[in-house]
Amino acid sequence: MSSSTTGRPLRADAERSVRAILEAAERVLTENPAASMEQIAEASGLARTTVHRRFASRQALIEALAASAARQLFQAIEDAYPEDAPPLVALHRATANVLRVKGAWGFALGPAAAQSAQAAELHEQIDRRCLELLGRARAEGVFAPDADLGWICRVLYALIGESLHGTGPAGRDVAGQDPEALATRIVDTLLHGLGA
Repeated sequence: MSSSTTGRPLRADAERSVRAILEAAERVLTENPAASMEQIAEASGLARTTVHRRFASRQALIEALAASAARQLFQAIEDAYPEDAPPLVALHRATANVLRVKGAWGFALGPAAAQSAQAAELHEQIDRRCLELLGRARAEGVFAPDADLGWICRVLYALIGESLHGTGPAGRDVAGQDPEALATRIVDTLLHGLGA
C-alpha cells in the first residue's frame, strides 16, 4: 500500500491507519454516499487531522478507496490461477473470489467511485484477464467455437452483480449466500442457461 499523495511506502502504523480509514469509508459511504470526511474520521476511530493528512480531499479518499477495492478484485482473479488451472476450475474460483470481494466493497466497486483513473485502469486489466480466461475455455470446448467472448463476459458480470443484490422474487434472500455455492450456480447458469 502506498500513500495517496507521495507514492512512497508507508510505515506499518501509517498503513494500518490508511486501512482503517478505507474500511470506515466503505461502511459509512455505503449507508450515506454523501457522508463527510468528519463522519468517516469518526467511524475510523482516528482524528480528523489524521484522515486529512492521509487524504487531501474527500475525492482523493474515494479514489483511493476505489483503487484499493479494484486491486483486491484483480488479486481475487489472479488467485484463481487463470492461466494455469483448468479453465472451468479457474472460472469457478475466480467467480467465488470476486463474489467475496464485491460483497465486501459494494460502494468502492460501485458507480459512485468509478471516476478513479487508477481504478479504471485496474478494471481494464480485470476485463482483459476475464476475456483471456474465457478464451481458454472456448479453445478447450467449454463454449461454442463461435461464442462471442465479450458477450459471455458481460453475462458473467451481470450474473455476479445480480447475485449480490438483496432479495429476489417472493422476498427470497439472494445476498449473503455462500460464495462457493453461489459461484457454482452462476457458472452453471452461464454454461447451461435455465432450460430443461
